[in-house]
Amino acid sequence: MRNSGFLSVLALCVLLVCCRAAPAADNTFTNELGMEFVYIEPGTFMMGSPADEPGRNQSEKRHRVTIARGFYMQATEITIGQWQEVMGKKWLFSRKGPKNRPVTGVSWHDCRDFVQKLTRRLEGTYRLPTETQWEYACRADTQTVYSWGDEIDCTDAMFANSPVKSDRCVQTVKDRGLEPGAPAPVKSYPANPWGIYDMHGNVWEWCRDCFDAYTRPKEKGNFSCSRRVRRGGSWYSNAHNLRSANRAWAHPASKFKTTGFRVIKEAP
Repeated sequence: MRNSGFLSVLALCVLLVCCRAAPAADNTFTNELGMEFVYIEPGTFMMGSPADEPGRNQSEKRHRVTIARGFYMQATEITIGQWQEVMGKKWLFSRKGPKNRPVTGVSWHDCRDFVQKLTRRLEGTYRLPTETQWEYACRADTQTVYSWGDEIDCTDAMFANSPVKSDRCVQTVKDRGLEPGAPAPVKSYPANPWGIYDMHGNVWEWCRDCFDAYTRPKEKGNFSCSRRVRRGGSWYSNAHNLRSANRAWAHPASKFKTTGFRVIKEAP
């Protein structure tokens, strides 16, 4: 009886360990096209920046936000290879380079077309992230200027890589075997604490929202607004543009060599 009881307890302990380990495996998801995603749990965070944060602009008013529903955030920016797989070669135009480099030169409207095609092709619903989802995933449960702390170094992210504008990191980029004056292949720099790459730098990322003050209601379904949110900074940017709270915008028809995107997949 004693041995039987001991074995029962041992079996229960093994089962509990297995049950605790399972969510870690379920935290990631890779779709049929090889696009990697990380599950982002619901939660509450402080969006925006404190008044004394260097480089801050007035549109970053700090406020508490609750993410009521979890979602899958793409672990990397959409690559040239992924773009070509969904949109076909006729959509490439100037979007050439290694297949693991972020696609750029895409307008907000192009990105909307991409997620619509992706949703029709695969199981589930894909979208551009809202600005709130983007900053929540970027911060990864941090409140510092960047997800790793308050200071930034050229080995932390791809930025200031322009020989003609901001060349602070050009030499570091060369030393790493990367190309000056261009974004890096995805995953060239460390991931944030939640396992998401290039939320700071590499390329600006389109978000779903119209750009407006935080205090005004968002019109996510309004496709006619003239300013769409961009987040994260790029290889061409100075350090302050890479801050977790930094906000930027552009006309939705704009196509920049510094701007790409990543997508989310809605959780069941």
